[in-house]
Amino acid sequence: MQKNSNEIELLDNLNKSFEDEFYKYASSLEYKKGENIFHSDDLLKHFYIVVDGKIKTYQINFENDKEQTIFIYKRGDMFDVISLLDNQAHDVLYEILEDCKVLELPIERVRYWLENDPTFGKKFFPYLAAQMRHTEELTTDLTLYNTQDRLINLLVDNLNPQKPFKYKLLQNLSNSEIAKLLGTVRHVVERALKQLKADNVIETGRKNIKVKSLQKLLDKTSQLLLK
Repeated sequence: MQKNSNEIELLDNLNKSFEDEFYKYASSLEYKKGENIFHSDDLLKHFYIVVDGKIKTYQINFENDKEQTIFIYKRGDMFDVISLLDNQAHDVLYEILEDCKVLELPIERVRYWLENDPTFGKKFFPYLAAQMRHTEELTTDLTLYNTQDRLINLLVDNLNPQKPFKYKLLQNLSNSEIAKLLGTVRHVVERALKQLKADNVIETGRKNIKVKSLQKLLDKTSQLLLK
């Protein structure tokens, strides 16, 4: 594939020889919205980095059709980190939310880089820590807060660049997809959004939520801490 040192931020500040080797092994792939791909067997062989678009990973209870989104991967995100580290199949599902482009790498080569290239490890392990922190926060939100409170937290994090898995996440997401992020159903999310609109905190359009008053939103977040 054609080399482009600015294509992904992962290569920032890495040496030229690593960059050359990276692109030697990387293949560029494109997928269309709605495709279900990246099966567990594939993820034992390959590792992926998102260049453009959005890909969600989720779990579903087939007895009641309840679905929980775990991550929505966007530019710069990497998966599957768990299979990379333990070499075991990871029982999650993937779906393309927006037309996307990814870089596919042989997973054994990525393991080799982790073991032999300290500069690559310095890029990878903070990302791993961010994934772990996100998963912990998801568990806490689902356990401790109701749907409206979880939505308020999500709206705040969507504006916070220090929350890499939630920052600018809601752009072009449907209410159904937001509900799956929050572990609920669409009509519950729509009721919570309606209340925030009535409080003059947000305004909504097609697949777009605009915060009208950041202060009012932060005030609601502060109220959560007092509960």
